[in-house]
Amino acid sequence: MNQWQKYNGEIIHASISEEVECILKKESELGNKLKVYIGTDSQVKRRVVEFATVIVFLREHKGGFMYIHKDRIFHQMSIKERMLTEVQKSIDIAYLLCPLLEQNQIDLEIHADINTNPNFQSNVALKEAMGYIMGMGFIFKAKPESFASTNCANKMVQ
Repeated sequence: MNQWQKYNGEIIHASISEEVECILKKESELGNKLKVYIGTDSQVKRRVVEFATVIVFLREHKGGFMYIHKDRIFHQMSIKERMLTEVQKSIDIAYLLCPLLEQNQIDLEIHADINTNPNFQSNVALKEAMGYIMGMGFIFKAKPESFASTNCANKMVQ
């Protein structure tokens, strides 16, 4: 699947940039203040790594909604490579949407499905992921604060 979709499965036919631009306009007209969170999670299933990247829009005191993009890689990866690929996918989308979000003064966070506890395998990628995301000028959140990747994207690759 190389397309973005809504949570209800509806396929987005415009580019994700165009879709987000429409959302920002509509939500602004409704008087809603938004925050945006981008995260990616993955699962390994029989040597195939399935990724789900989400863009989560939260309205201040009024709930939220999200868009999902799924893809696959057909080769084995170390846990560190997989974690950093998740981060790369999130950064790619953040970088694409950044001009729109800045223009509309909307805060953006990138959420990594990486545990801050060294007893967990994903922790091997924490320093690199944090440096990469923050070095690109984005706000970084890891577990347990990374709900976009840990909860939202996770549901899409289960």
